[in-house]
Amino acid sequence: MALYREQGIVLRTTKLGETDRILNVLTQGRGKVRAVAKGVRKPGSRFGGRLEPFGHVDLQLYEGRRGLDIVNQAELITPFDAVRGDWVLSACGSTMVEAADLLAQEHERTTSLFLLLLDGLRQLATVPAQPSVVLDAYLLRLASVAGYHPSLDACAGCGRAGRHEVFHLELGGALCAACAPVGSQPLAEGVLDALAALREADWGLDAAVAPAARRLAGSLVASYLSHHLGRPLAAWELVPR
Repeated sequence: MALYREQGIVLRTTKLGETDRILNVLTQGRGKVRAVAKGVRKPGSRFGGRLEPFGHVDLQLYEGRRGLDIVNQAELITPFDAVRGDWVLSACGSTMVEAADLLAQEHERTTSLFLLLLDGLRQLATVPAQPSVVLDAYLLRLASVAGYHPSLDACAGCGRAGRHEVFHLELGGALCAACAPVGSQPLAEGVLDALAALREADWGLDAAVAPAARRLAGSLVASYLSHHLGRPLAAWELVPR
């Protein structure tokens, strides 16, 4: 079996037998890797607490069979204990890794996805005043990284420039009056501006953004990404807003 080394972020873990775990890890060089950590659930395991969700780790692995590699060594780079130890931050982090897990392909390198997730977790670890805003910004940027970039400054149908107040999930963003389906309802005031701010700001929103517009923008981002994923993000429902 070939041995290789990778940095990665633990997305989720699943129990295997009495003492092992299967890990989904988003790596910098190989995309998503599924691997077995043998004996990790035994008292005094050599892996200790180094293979917990959200952990940024340096791994040495053997290429295994049937799509499951084997963890040989694990060193913790950043534990993100502050994220895991706080209920709200953990809910946001869980939504981040859930979305990354759904989008990442096994053994398909996606450096931009890895770096975006690492940056998002680092922002959560600063214990921001509005963790849900960090999550919303991450999900919106994740949609773009995945190729579902929403059109906010021009009509997604005809390309006409401007801020159009109808948003269509399937057609990929804002629509002008001519392209909007009959009966479409415009977005509430300030929502499109809040979406643009989430896309452009440094992981935060100006205090001038109304809380109602912020919440509606966050819901729209989650709905947009869930639509393109083909399933809802379960952890998103746990995030207080």
